[in-house]
Amino acid sequence: MRWLVGWSSTAAGVAGTGSAGATGYDGETLHPVGSQLLWGDPDPLWAVGDWRPDEVRVVKADAGNRIAVLGICGASDEELRRGLFTARGGALRHLTAWPGSYTAVVQVGRRITVCGDLAGARPVFHTPWAGGTAYATAALPLADLIEANLDFGHLAALLAAPDAPASLRDTTPYDGVRRVPPGHALVLRAGAREIAGYEPVASLAVAAPPADPDHAVDAVRDALVEAVRTRLSAPRHVPDLDPGPVPGMGPAERRARRGMPVPGIGADLSGGPASGTLALLAAGLPGRPGTLLGHGTGAGERLLAVTFNDLAVGGREAELERAGALAANPRLHHVVVTGAEETLPYADLDGPLTDEPGPALITAARHRARLAAGSADHFTGHGARQVLDAHPARLADLLMDRKRRHLVRPVAALAKADGSVMVPARVYGAARRLARTPYRAGVEELAERLMRRRFDEPGGAVGASLAALTWGRPGPAARWLTGEALAEVSVLLQAEAVRSGTGAQRPGDYRARAALARHAADLRVLEQAAEIRSQRLHAPFLDNQVVRACRALPEALRVRPGARAAILRTVLEGAGVTELPPGWGAPSHASSAAAARAGLRVSADPLLDLFASPLLADAGLVEARVIRKAVRAAAAGDPLPLDGLADLVSLELWLHRLLSRRGTCWTGTPARARAVPSGIQPRRGALASGA
Repeated sequence: MRWLVGWSSTAAGVAGTGSAGATGYDGETLHPVGSQLLWGDPDPLWAVGDWRPDEVRVVKADAGNRIAVLGICGASDEELRRGLFTARGGALRHLTAWPGSYTAVVQVGRRITVCGDLAGARPVFHTPWAGGTAYATAALPLADLIEANLDFGHLAALLAAPDAPASLRDTTPYDGVRRVPPGHALVLRAGAREIAGYEPVASLAVAAPPADPDHAVDAVRDALVEAVRTRLSAPRHVPDLDPGPVPGMGPAERRARRGMPVPGIGADLSGGPASGTLALLAAGLPGRPGTLLGHGTGAGERLLAVTFNDLAVGGREAELERAGALAANPRLHHVVVTGAEETLPYADLDGPLTDEPGPALITAARHRARLAAGSADHFTGHGARQVLDAHPARLADLLMDRKRRHLVRPVAALAKADGSVMVPARVYGAARRLARTPYRAGVEELAERLMRRRFDEPGGAVGASLAALTWGRPGPAARWLTGEALAEVSVLLQAEAVRSGTGAQRPGDYRARAALARHAADLRVLEQAAEIRSQRLHAPFLDNQVVRACRALPEALRVRPGARAAILRTVLEGAGVTELPPGWGAPSHASSAAAARAGLRVSADPLLDLFASPLLADAGLVEARVIRKAVRAAAAGDPLPLDGLADLVSLELWLHRLLSRRGTCWTGTPARARAVPSGIQPRRGALASGA
């Protein structure tokens, strides 16, 4: 893990003891473990972890005015200096408008500004500490700092309604540690904190001016090309050199066995449009996209493209064929990684502790097998679906803007997939009902569904679209929660509905932003759980400028069937790539559900052992016998929501790893200074505040 941490005290010298530490509650000096100090007291800032030298930059105007940028940022030092001067007046948005993926921290006197990103892939957390405020880009260090216990209300909301921001609010799994929402910045003035948004808010009373589709797609192309070019122009990183030969193994096999990536730049090549677009862009743009000469395969300028072939579960033959056709490009060096039962979900449940729980924990070994054959800098297509596709709730936005004719194409595609003449009326009725439902009423309806345990939803593509045409829906794991846990989340939702008032928001835009934030959080967990030493995963679709360009796409363009593939085809044509294999961009009919079900069948016994005495039951969230029964039923092939079981298993795994960890994120602290110091005390028969 890599993170930054600092704090702002109420007065100069209150928390500080020089330029390299701080005084805790008992007079001990605190330092983050494995840290480098970026600047000192009274408001110190550290970078922690295996940051590359080019990923940490500090530009100073004078002793009291400076900016730190951590991550991949395309701005020059002079641009950072100009941004610092502009930020003196309180402007924030320009700090997030440089290409790349990074976190910017600005100090102007005693005012500290920490900018989060738009997607939520690089979040910011904060907590009160020592009379001021501590902040970090990871929640666990702050939880260790304040000895936080678990927030059971947040854990219940993760299972009951993970897609509803109203249930999660700004909480984290650690009680007292808060999250800065995407699109916002944390502003600290001598210890006092403020959350400030830096994006303009669309008006509900006045429709947005019509955007030209061609110009909007051109903007997406420019932003995506610049995001890829920024990473290509960054200094190359060579992992630790191969220590020597192993009998019967080639260089690539030795690197994979020792967990070392190939030097240079590579990309996923799954056969889908997102990964294919990034691979072709990275291979076609100038800037030496391939491996370094003299290292690894000796491929020189070629980009390493990695395809995962699941031998245990079929169904992706067409995608593999398209990946092979794309890899025929002479600029690509294609590697196919095969996986059998040992790479199925649930097959390998050992792994590192992540900052937060997430469903990626059960598939981490699967991803690690693919990434181990990748490069030191590896492109992934994560986020393309969330930023380019239209959430079904956007149909309600079109009705609110009186653009009914644009519903014809998506509704016709659903009717064709379902084969029923009643589909148009059902979809139009659901969209109209959502367009007329205020935010507060939608949140109250979700609270009522949880309280009354109403979880049944229609199946199929049409059923999924109808279920998504709401302000919020129960999570797939909600059906297995205890009545007390569901009641707790319902109370939180009702309180949020009262606090929010009428809520002037567009349902489609609201649901799309929530889906993007959820995906970004899951990707962050995946990066930590499947981390390969000396490797960096790059997701350009989640960069601020790419997200902004995608949000400017007209909704009428988004809702067209096949819009994502058409947009990415136009992006490639604009970059000079015109020859694509037949069927490129076709939706995949193979589902990850087949792999998940196969993994459940193979790993049923270890999962039953995991839930023999689950920590989730001690927390009052589930009953052990109910989960064991669900695991047996799913392994036998019963039609249960597999995503819900993944949420339950991953949260149970995360709790075990959190409670079994040793040590803390801080040096110079007593042994008690760690998160959840007393473990989980069994909760029964009463609602906990958790908020």
